[in-house]
Amino acid sequence: MNGQLSTQQGQLDAETIPLRLGTRRSALAMAQSGMVAAEVTRRTGRPVELVEITTYGDTSREHLAQIGGTGVFVSALRDALLAGRIDFAVHSLKDLPTADPAGLCLAAVPEREDVRDALVAREGLDLEGLTEKCAGRAVRIGTGSPRRMAQLNAWAAARGVEVETVPIRGNVDTRIGFVHAGELDAVVLATAGLNRLGRSAEISEHLDPALMLPAPGQGALALECRADDTELAAALGALDHAPTRAAVVAERALLAALEAGCSAPVAALARWSGERELRLEGVVGTVDGATLLTMSTTGPLASHETVERQARALGLALAERLLAGGAATLMGERAR
Repeated sequence: MNGQLSTQQGQLDAETIPLRLGTRRSALAMAQSGMVAAEVTRRTGRPVELVEITTYGDTSREHLAQIGGTGVFVSALRDALLAGRIDFAVHSLKDLPTADPAGLCLAAVPEREDVRDALVAREGLDLEGLTEKCAGRAVRIGTGSPRRMAQLNAWAAARGVEVETVPIRGNVDTRIGFVHAGELDAVVLATAGLNRLGRSAEISEHLDPALMLPAPGQGALALECRADDTELAAALGALDHAPTRAAVVAERALLAALEAGCSAPVAALARWSGERELRLEGVVGTVDGATLLTMSTTGPLASHETVERQARALGLALAERLLAGGAATLMGERAR
């Protein structure tokens, strides 16, 4: 009887001990992690506490393209996971390096938020309105992303208007503050982040993917835990959204095959057409927008193959076409 009581008490203790969720300290990271924590508690009954961790990307004042971009917001969280200081971590999926980390597993990719980029501009103007308002001078638009710079510059060149893309760093408040202070005419941010912060009302224009294709994985979150914690991995797996996971697998396979990170102007977006067909678009260009290489492919997914395997193959196939079309030269990062 005493043994049975001890077992029951152990089960109760395990159910009431909070799961430790590692998160960056930024307002956006905290908001995202808070949403995930609430959902994990709702589905598992386990309390979740947030453990704030400072990453190299948070403390460095260099531009992301200079410090490598991908991975700088992730490594400290992964170190804490492997050391057992936290039980799982929440990342913005576009921040994750494409290589699978030893000892960790991607337990869940929840349903994706809006993938589009957003313009936050003075007087609530859209891009067309800004160019008219600033006639006679260049429209100053802030972004830390070479991908956004390339596509904004290409848009401006196609319309014969002047746009100056200004490299910026900082959290959402800092970036939008440049506009309010009159230092910039606009900034470009991810719609998903503004939505999660409850600041969608500040968006002047959603930039259609036809104008600006998003970063691979944009709008999606990644829940990561230790590979040997199979019980937690299974519990977090309840938050997984299979269509989102397949889409980002295709996008990240393309990114991996190009051997590109945040320092290269690479964009990708996979979208479902019906239940069994995935369309993948990719863009590689030069930061000045002088050349953009745009390609797409559509893959009907066969029922006898795993969806993820086929999605990965779709990404690799499009990457090969982009490389054959000169993508390596445009990125300036890889020679064939």
